Amino acid sequence: MISGGRATLVRMGLLALLWGSSFLWIKLALTGLSPMQIAVTRCALGAIVVLVLCYSQRHRLPTDRTVWAHLVFAAFFGNALPFVLFAVGERTVDTGIAGVLNATTPLWALLIGIVIGSERGNLGPVRLGGLLLGFVGTLLIFAPWEKAGVASWDALAILGAAVSYAVSYAYIGRKISGRGTAPIALSAAQLVTATGLTAVAVPVGGLQPVDLNATALIAVGILGVFGTGFAFALNYRLIADVGATNATTVGYLLPVVSVLLGAVALGEQITPRVVAGMVVVLIGVGMTRWQRKPALVPVAPVPALAT
Repeated sequence: MISGGRATLVRMGLLALLWGSSFLWIKLALTGLSPMQIAVTRCALGAIVVLVLCYSQRHRLPTDRTVWAHLVFAAFFGNALPFVLFAVGERTVDTGIAGVLNATTPLWALLIGIVIGSERGNLGPVRLGGLLLGFVGTLLIFAPWEKAGVASWDALAILGAAVSYAVSYAYIGRKISGRGTAPIALSAAQLVTATGLTAVAVPVGGLQPVDLNATALIAVGILGVFGTGFAFALNYRLIADVGATNATTVGYLLPVVSVLLGAVALGEQITPRVVAGMVVVLIGVGMTRWQRKPALVPVAPVPALAT
């Protein structure tokens, strides 16, 4: 039987594989589907999986209208918009670079926290240095001064997806979390809402001809069922096991997985500049998560009560 600690490591590795491989499945799905078609299919399949898991665990979707109103915002920035932007960007951007740019999400989350005031009281020189270092790494990846750089509108779309995730995380933390609804029920409701949002947008940007080839169908199926549905549920279990802070450690593995899969499956080149940029970004992200340990105050021993 797998021990608790080893089981957690297995779940973290599996989640890293599911999320890190999503960029590969997006690239393959683009062989027959448009970005909007990929997004709506991904949301719908993911919603079905998480709904089944939610009700099988005897949880119910939220009934508060205020929560659903907040979920519209969270689903737009946390699912609908980034799912479309990633697919738009990967029309020309390699999957490995997409994964590395996605790793900048914590940097944008910290920057948003500084702007709205939630992080100003907890911003030391280490975290601020990590923020600056992370953006230096991002600039190194884009390399606008080189012809071989990835600076383009499609690359900016992927960076926009990372920013969109950060906006969603900040909003969920301030407006949705802690309202008494199980996290997996909130995840299900968010994916249901995202499905509705993307479905409404299909007439605008999703009516392109569909090439129902096997590669595209298998890729979007895996992306929706595993990369979205089961990944959401697995992340929920991981947070329950080790806490939200420790669960975010999996983010360090995502760009590594995406870069390796892109090289092995698609023959994408791994340039030293991109590798260096990835390392700098991850170091910067690690620094932004540094927290000063509170000083231990010695407590006088309490005398034993006489019996």
